[in-house]
Amino acid sequence: MSTSSTSNSSATPQPASPDSHRGGGAANESDDDRRCRERLERALATSATRSSAAVTLASGRSLDYEVVAGFVPVVCDALDGKSREPQAAVFTTAYLAKPAPGEAGAGKRPVCFAFNGGPGSASIWLQLGALGPKRMVIPEDGGMPRAPYTVVDNPLTWLEQFDLVFIDPPHTGWSISASDEARKKLLSVDGDVDALVEVVRIWLARHKRFDSAVYLAGESYGTTRAAAMAEKLLDAGIALSGLLLVSCAMDLQSLVFAPANDLPYALFLPGFAATAQYHGLLDGEAGRDPAVARQAAEEFAGGDYLRLLHAGARLTSDERRRGEQRIAKLTGLPRALVAEKNLRISDACFFFEALRERGQIVGRLDARITGPMAASRSREWEFDPGMDALVAPYTMAAMAYYASLGLDVETRYVTMSMPAHEAWNWNRGKAQGNSYACTTPDLARALRRHPHLRVLVASGRYDLGTPYSASDWSLAQLDAPPEVLARITHRYYDAGHMMYTREADLRQLKADLVGWLAEG
Repeated sequence: MSTSSTSNSSATPQPASPDSHRGGGAANESDDDRRCRERLERALATSATRSSAAVTLASGRSLDYEVVAGFVPVVCDALDGKSREPQAAVFTTAYLAKPAPGEAGAGKRPVCFAFNGGPGSASIWLQLGALGPKRMVIPEDGGMPRAPYTVVDNPLTWLEQFDLVFIDPPHTGWSISASDEARKKLLSVDGDVDALVEVVRIWLARHKRFDSAVYLAGESYGTTRAAAMAEKLLDAGIALSGLLLVSCAMDLQSLVFAPANDLPYALFLPGFAATAQYHGLLDGEAGRDPAVARQAAEEFAGGDYLRLLHAGARLTSDERRRGEQRIAKLTGLPRALVAEKNLRISDACFFFEALRERGQIVGRLDARITGPMAASRSREWEFDPGMDALVAPYTMAAMAYYASLGLDVETRYVTMSMPAHEAWNWNRGKAQGNSYACTTPDLARALRRHPHLRVLVASGRYDLGTPYSASDWSLAQLDAPPEVLARITHRYYDAGHMMYTREADLRQLKADLVGWLAEG
């Protein structure tokens, strides 16, 4: 059970919507910028909301904590070299454990900053899924729960190990930017990293926490961001003690199916095999044992399959036939389909074809979950059953929880911003045109520069958005010697992208965290 008391001196300000910066002429654009600046100033003038509560941990111990929810200004030379005016107001929700009698003060506790991905996603998934002292409960199979949607106490909260600060990047949650120019800079790989590094720095300064060990936890695109932030924070004089990367997406080339990029076809194959086994599409020992199915696919993907893909039109008819048979056996797909696709099964192909005879599509972020096809059995991607099972329940539970803290939930909280996602600039530095965003070089440099930085990676075996084998590949490409790479730990779970929605994996993730911290 939890107890809480709430105080709030003012309501949540009205932020600009993600697509509000659309003026017709110069005068309209100036008016839009002025309104954005006024909203930002109101947000930054709003006092933080503070609440007190307690949670009973799995050990049976009661942990008292304070919730502090409010805005942090982003004033960053990299965003605006001409002035020191705030370019964004970023909403954060912090959970701060109250020291028990005889314990060290708050300044001695580690602090972990956490965010989700997208890009364009708010941080409620990690906050109310695994890390925070409140949790939205999802059925074990990852399916959509029935209403009402509310949070419950989370006895496995990471608040036991860290104080927690959840960050909603600009144009997610209630976070906003000062102008259309600032918005364009913030909605980019490097601009986003600069902004969140500033959020971390300002939060540590405001709360007098520079004497705390600092960690980052990111999920999905949040791992793209966190990998780059590790080095950028070092440049700002802040050394991380650890990175916690959930469902890695640090090398976009390993995840994007595009012409002349054969890498994802091999890296997704083990995930396809695991999914096929889960849904009963495989025969023999592979059909009975998921580990056998995965191992067979991993061996083929890392060996013969790469050679077949590289050979292309130079394959003999016999080599092509054997390749078609092997891929069909591993994935449960018809050999004729594999032949039609030229030995290249994309994620979209697998989603629509794996369970077509049953009239179902396979979930992307959690392939255990399926959804009904249209009566026309079209191949148009209309929704992800793995994600749709979570978005509304999490959003409604989050709004009910935020309302209980005294926040103004009449102002729309942007859980997933497609305008921000679609406007994202994936280029880095001075690069222009098409490129695959990549932040593993940043992580490798941070690991080489900082001898005490450690990394814990978590991957779901049924994640077909950021497959575990693609994460294996990214980590293996880090440009660092073996003694440096030894500071990276990779753990696997029997669920999807958000593996913590499964109770057994939530417990295992917490156990892996505790063990990883103890090793350091």
